[in-house]
This record gives sequence, C-alpha cells and structure tokens, in this order.
Amino acid sequence: MDSMKNLRKLLVFICVLVLGSNPVWSQSVSRLWGRSGEKWNPHGRLPDFSHAGYHSGEKAIGTVKQAADVKEFGAKGDGRTDDSDAFIKAIASVKSGAIYIPPGRYKIMKIIEIRKSGVVLRGAGATKTFLVFPTPLNDIKPNMGSTTSGRPTSNYSWSGGFVWFKGDIGSGNLTAITAPAKRGQRAFKVASTEKLKPGQRIQIYLRDDKKKSLLSHLYSGDPGDTGKIRASSHKVSLPCRVVSGAKGRLTIDRHLPLDVQLAWNPQVKQFAPTVTECGIEDVCFLFPKRQYKGHFTELGYNAIAFSGVVNCWARNIRIVNADSGIFVHGRFCTVRRISLETDGAQTGRGGVFGHHGVTLGGSDNLLTQFDIRMRFIHDITVSRSWGNVASNGRGVDLCFDHHKRAPFANLFTNLDLGAGTRMWRCGGGRSLGRNCGAFGTFWGIRAKKSQAHPGGFGPASINLVGVETSRPSKTDPNGIWFEAIEPESLIPRNLHEAQLKRRLRER
Repeated sequence: MDSMKNLRKLLVFICVLVLGSNPVWSQSVSRLWGRSGEKWNPHGRLPDFSHAGYHSGEKAIGTVKQAADVKEFGAKGDGRTDDSDAFIKAIASVKSGAIYIPPGRYKIMKIIEIRKSGVVLRGAGATKTFLVFPTPLNDIKPNMGSTTSGRPTSNYSWSGGFVWFKGDIGSGNLTAITAPAKRGQRAFKVASTEKLKPGQRIQIYLRDDKKKSLLSHLYSGDPGDTGKIRASSHKVSLPCRVVSGAKGRLTIDRHLPLDVQLAWNPQVKQFAPTVTECGIEDVCFLFPKRQYKGHFTELGYNAIAFSGVVNCWARNIRIVNADSGIFVHGRFCTVRRISLETDGAQTGRGGVFGHHGVTLGGSDNLLTQFDIRMRFIHDITVSRSWGNVASNGRGVDLCFDHHKRAPFANLFTNLDLGAGTRMWRCGGGRSLGRNCGAFGTFWGIRAKKSQAHPGGFGPASINLVGVETSRPSKTDPNGIWFEAIEPESLIPRNLHEAQLKRRLRER
C-alpha cells in the first residue's frame, strides 16, 4: 500500500513539473464542487456546510475582557484544597466577562455550571493551568440510567461534564409554513410575515408523523430498521436568519438541507437562546490514572458539556485520561485546538481508553484543529444531529461514530485517521435506523490503510470524495458517490473552509 501511495505522489509531482504551478488535474477536483464551487448545486447531493461554527464563521472568537480571578474568591491552586466553591462564587459574581484561572493545580469536587451569557473561564495555558478531578460525576451527583438494551449504567456514560454550559433555545410559534418546499430552496410560503423582520434569527421546525416519513426522508428513503424509534418522535430544527418577508413569502439566508412537507407540521419559531457567548480556554483537565473497565462502565470523568447553548466555544484545551472529552449539544459552537490523551492509564480491550472523545449534537457546530492521541470507543460522534463539521484534525486510529437516529448532512474533512483500521466503527443500538443519514460527507480523509465504501452504513446518498483508497471510483448521481481522488492532491482539501469562503465572498 505504501509503495502505491508513494507512486501516486510521484505522479502528482511530475504533473506539477509538466503542467506548471496551477494545473487542472482530473483526479484532483470533485465533480460535486469543482475547484472553487463552480460545479456546486444547492439542490444536489452535496450540502452547504458553511454555517458551522461560532456565528456561522462570519465573526472570529475574540478575547473577552477579564472580570474576575478565582483566587479573589479563595481558590488556592495547590492541588490539595477543594477549589470548587471559589469557581462557583466567581461565576455568580460576574454579570459577564472572563474569569481568570492563574497557573496552578485546582482540585474540583463539584460540577461547575454556567447558566448565563457572556461568561468565559480562561486559564494561563494548557501547560500551566490544571483542573484536577479525583472523583467522577456519578459519585458527586448520582445519575443512573440504562442503555437501549436495558443494561444499567450511568447517564454520564454519554452526557455531562465537570464544566457544564446549560441553556435553552426559545421556540414560540411565529407562523406556519403553508406549502411544501424542496431541499435547496431559500424561499417558501407562510401564513403570515407580520412577526418576521429582516435580520431576525428564527428556526424552521419540523416534527415527524405517525408513518415516520420525516425519519425516512432523512435517510433518503432507506432508513433500515427503525422499530425502536417511536412514531412522531423525530424532529428537526433549522436555525436561520430572515432575509425578507412580505405577502406570505419568507426568504432565509441559507438553503434548506431537506424537503419540507405539510405532514410534518412545519412551523417558523423563535430562536431566542438563553445562553450565548460563553467559553472555556487555555486549561488542562486532569483525570486519575486508572484501568478502563469497558463500554458502559463509565462513571463520568468527563471534561466539558454544552447543552442548549448558541455561539459558544472551547479552545486551547488539553484533556488527559477522560471517560469522555467534550459533549456539544448546541448551535453554532466551535471547539478548536484541543488534544485528548492519556498519561499512563491502562487500556481496555482493543487498546481503548474511554467512551466518547467529542460528540457533535444539535447542528452547525465545528470541531477543528484537534489531536486525539488515544482510542475511544467512539472518537467523534454524531447522532440526531446535522450540519456539523469535523476538520483539520488527526488521531492515532480515528473512528467516525454515526450513532444512528438519523445524523444527516454532517461533514468530515481534511482529516488524518492515523492507522485507519476503524474509520466506520459505530454504535447506537439495534433498530434505531442506519448509522449515517442522508448526505453525510467524507472529504479528504488520509490514512495508512486503504478504505472502502461502507455499504449499509448509510443510504446511497452519502458522499465519499478523496478518501485514502486503492478502489476505483463509482459515481452515480442517483446512487453511490465514491470519487477515488488522492487526498493530498484533492482541491480543496477542506470543503468547509472553501464553502465558507465562497459564501462570504458572495454576500
């Protein structure tokens, strides 16, 4: 395999010499996008992922002004004193602003919750400020539950964190959508535009019917066995902005990622999040060295959780010996420059150290510039979520866990799998649909091992472009799309960045 890969690189190099600095290589450009988006069709099979991340990528994460210092509230940072209350008091004291955590080792024995906007926890750097957690979440605040098969386990096995941002997204009705609309549209008919103003943030809300027709649609009509998903339970929320609204016609700032059918009771709702502009940065989370006992034994050595929040972030974070790293269940959140690693904890079966590395729930979240230096059962997870992006990262042996329940139109781009032995390793339980939903996209995926199309992993509408492979291309516009392009010569390497650049240019 290595010799074939080196041969392909040599051929690319020869092409550069012969054709010049800007050659047009048939093997380097996808027919779904082209070099700069000239082949892209909003009604086609390649979604628009450009809205992922903090403020849809339209605004950079700034440096929030410092408002407090945890040592002003009694924190010692000596690794022995319980500093939990100092953190809690510091958060309560500020209306908004950054709370500084100076260099030191801060023992934390309580859950640090943030339930208001504009609060940032900022350390002195991931090699200077250490948050130390000797006791798991379930011992601090018991929360037992069970798996889909009925096995007793802690709910912290798949949720929660010691630093936990908690909010809610307002959802009062504004008007009803009165006519069907097709995927890719930006305008549709509504009962009234009286409560809709240009620039207003809203959400398009759909709920499934008794026939599970929405669920089926999210799998392009090929959902697999969904027997354990309750009828009428699935729902989709599309956050967007009003461009114009008049005479019963609403135009929004993004293309619909799915059809709209009247059977799904489509509504235009408020988008009024209670917690925004929060973050955590420049710290290291330290959990104890221990033997990992295996799947569903986790008691909650979890670092960070975002629940129901919008435009929040985690950046410059190091997480050591975690059961799970970061759970993102929000909208337009960014996780940037993180590492997940172990400093000597013993592995379980298969060289696995923990459960979930990073989970991308909700929609339009961005995980980028990451390094997963250990194996989790599920390294990067999507479930019941869409429009999320994982980019510019690497791992020792990454897996893309599509955890069933119709995670559709998520993007994995410009990533290095490492060993490449388990790209498609997934969980999710039985009778909860196929792992991946419609239009899941894998773009520019490098690996030491050749990869193949995953077959029944998802419907035929998923997209594989520039995945490390020795297999030939198979590109059926109405079936399997597998473009066998050398990942290192793929243009563009990062589809999300290319789509964002194009959208901002055309505004």
